Amino acid sequence: MAVGMQPISTDPQQLSERIAQASQWVGTIKEEIARVLVGQEELVDRLLIGLICSGHILLEGMPGLAKTLSVKALAGTLNLAFARLQFTPDLLPADLVGTMIYNPDQRTFAPKLGPIFANIILADEINRAPAKVQSALLEAMQERQVTLGDKSYPLPAPFLVLATQNPIDQEGTYQLPEAQLDRFLLKVEVTYPDKEEELLIMDRMASTTPSESTRQVVDPSTIEAGRAVIDQIYIDPAIREYIVDLVNATRYPAKVDTGLKPLLRAGASPRASINLILACRAKAFMEGRSFVTPQDVKFLARDILRHRVLLSYEAEAEDLSADMIIERILSKVPVP
Repeated sequence: MAVGMQPISTDPQQLSERIAQASQWVGTIKEEIARVLVGQEELVDRLLIGLICSGHILLEGMPGLAKTLSVKALAGTLNLAFARLQFTPDLLPADLVGTMIYNPDQRTFAPKLGPIFANIILADEINRAPAKVQSALLEAMQERQVTLGDKSYPLPAPFLVLATQNPIDQEGTYQLPEAQLDRFLLKVEVTYPDKEEELLIMDRMASTTPSESTRQVVDPSTIEAGRAVIDQIYIDPAIREYIVDLVNATRYPAKVDTGLKPLLRAGASPRASINLILACRAKAFMEGRSFVTPQDVKFLARDILRHRVLLSYEAEAEDLSADMIIERILSKVPVP
C-alpha cells in the first residue's frame, strides 16, 4: 500500500459514518442556493447529482422558469471557474473552443483558448446553435479535450456542462443529435412553480435590485473528497439486474408489454445503465445512505432515459411522450 493511503473500510457502520461526514457540504450548498432560488428542490438535487458524478446535465423548460438562474446559483457556491455561453444560430466553433492566432514576429501560430476552458459551462439555449458548434461541444463533453490545429488541449478538471434548452417547438430551435444527447447524464424537465412558490418568487424578485448571486461556500477539494466514497456505496445484485431490465425494456419493449413495441424506434445505450448506477449512488450519498434502494432507481429513471429513447411516428401521432413510455415500462418491470 502506498504511503499515506488509508485502507478502505468494508464495515457498513463505518462507511455510513464516512458518508454522513463527507456529504455535509450538500446541505450547505442547498441552503445557499435557497437564498436566491424559490422551490425547484428536485432540480437542485439533480444539479448536485451531476456535480457529484461529473456528469453533464440538460435542462429543458419554457423561458422564465429559472433554468439559467439555477445553474448560476450553483456555480456561485463553488470556488471554480465559470463561463456562460449564449448559443445562437450565428455562433462559430471558434467562439466556443478558441482558435489559432498567427504571430508575424515569430512566424508561428499560437492557440487562443476559448471560454470552454472553464470548470463549469452554462450552455444557454444550446439547441439554437448550428451543427458545427454542436460537434465541437461534443468532443469537449465526451473527451474533455479540445482540438485546435493539429494539437489537443485538455480541459480543466472538474469540467461540467450544464445546458439549457427551450422545447423544440419554440421558434428557432433544433433537435440535438442523438449522439450528443447520450452524453448528458440527465435530461431534466423544468416545470412551472405552484401558487405558493410563485407568491414567494414575486416577493423576492419583484424588485429593481433582486438578489441573484450566491456566495462561495464549498471548496472543490471537499467535493472531490466526497467522491472518494461514492464507489463504495452498496448496490444489491437484484437492483443491478433491475437497472439492466429497465434499460433492456426500452430496447425490447415487447418482452414487458406487447403494446409498447410499435411505440419505440430505438432504446437506450449501455451508457444509460452506467449513468443510472452512478446517479443512484450519488442520490444515496446526498441522503447519507451507504446503499441504493429501488426507489432511487425509479426516482431517476425518467431523467436518465427520456433523452435516450426514440419514439416511433405512431407514438408521436398519438401524442405520447417519452415520459409516458418510461412510466409504462416502470409499471411493468418487477421491482426487487
